[in-house]
Amino acid sequence: MAGLEKEIGDLLRRKRLTLGLVESATGGLISHLVTNVAGSSDYYKGSVTAYANETKINIIGVKADTLKKYGSVSPQVAEEMALGGRKVLAVDICLADTGIAGPGGATPGKAVGLFYIGLAHEGGAFSRKYEFHGDREQNKRLAAEVALTWLKEYLTSV
Repeated sequence: MAGLEKEIGDLLRRKRLTLGLVESATGGLISHLVTNVAGSSDYYKGSVTAYANETKINIIGVKADTLKKYGSVSPQVAEEMALGGRKVLAVDICLADTGIAGPGGATPGKAVGLFYIGLAHEGGAFSRKYEFHGDREQNKRLAAEVALTWLKEYLTSV
């Protein structure tokens, strides 16, 4: 997957855009992958691993009401995480994730492997839903891959 991170870096550099991340279920994996590219400091400004709801609220600015109404694993929270991260990290683009990596954590209507990826940029905040069926590590890896793939998709369209 290293080619994908390099392509993203080249696109960000060429378009003079900055990137930040707010990670929950991936626990910093996306940040790790992005920073594996030499020179990533040209466009990557940082991340917050907002694992606990308190961190999502107090640092990122996710509304407590949103968490209460929809739960932490929801498109609404993914979008608020991305928007909040864009503001807190002062970046052009922010990717965020929230999900249930497993093996535990499932709730009625929300199975292990459910992830929402958020993407915020000047046009607003958006989310995508994914369902993975691997073990904990595979689910985290797949979530990181789809997040970066979506970021590349966005970057090639602007």
